[in-house]
Amino acid sequence: MRILLSNDDGYFAPGLAILADTLAELGEITVVAPERDRSGASNSLTLDRPLSVRRSANGFLFVNGTPTDCVHLAVTGLLEHLPDIIVSGINLGANMGDDTIYSGTVAAATEGFLLGIPSIAVSLTGKVGEHYATAARIARDLVERFGRHPLEQPALLNVNVPDVPYDAVRGIEVTRLGKRHKAEPVIKAVTPRNQTVFWIGAAGGAQDAGPGTDFHAVDANRVSVTPLQIDLTHQQQIGAVRRWLE
Repeated sequence: MRILLSNDDGYFAPGLAILADTLAELGEITVVAPERDRSGASNSLTLDRPLSVRRSANGFLFVNGTPTDCVHLAVTGLLEHLPDIIVSGINLGANMGDDTIYSGTVAAATEGFLLGIPSIAVSLTGKVGEHYATAARIARDLVERFGRHPLEQPALLNVNVPDVPYDAVRGIEVTRLGKRHKAEPVIKAVTPRNQTVFWIGAAGGAQDAGPGTDFHAVDANRVSVTPLQIDLTHQQQIGAVRRWLE
């Protein structure tokens, strides 16, 4: 099995290293990741300048671009053979609910899916990162399952793993995305040069976090697996907009 790995925390991130080590027994691993932390980069693609690819001491390839750039380059020309599956992560921090819109981790997997390759985004929901090994083992379980029983069509799976020991995980649940409250206000500050700057405020707390959501599963120490789609068409509004335009 050929496995392409990427992330948004950068090629030096500990989550990427343990993911590569854990999946190495399953097949041929190639890592193409950003040269620096690109968290929150979403699905941005670099079109205003050329991109360069370099190799680090541990063999990982890194790109001076976004997570989407990394996967796009790898799949459309950098690699001699297409990967069988793409795994993005392990992200430090949850990518649940509205987070998926902004997440570079999810974006890397999304690009693979758009290019016709089954893709998985894996995030560790804690803020400290105590149990990367748990997320890596879950990722391995999913990739092994894919190898034994591929899905009928390419899938895009968003996986969030509680930051607990593997033995404390209470199973895997297929979920839907929850929803957060509105983000907190921006934080205004003044630099030593008397320039006013703004920090983006923290994400809002969980609003829709009932049974069946990714938030609910993780709170119960279960792994959340959410199948995502790319079609943004609001089907239920097509008729209303037609009538509005008549």
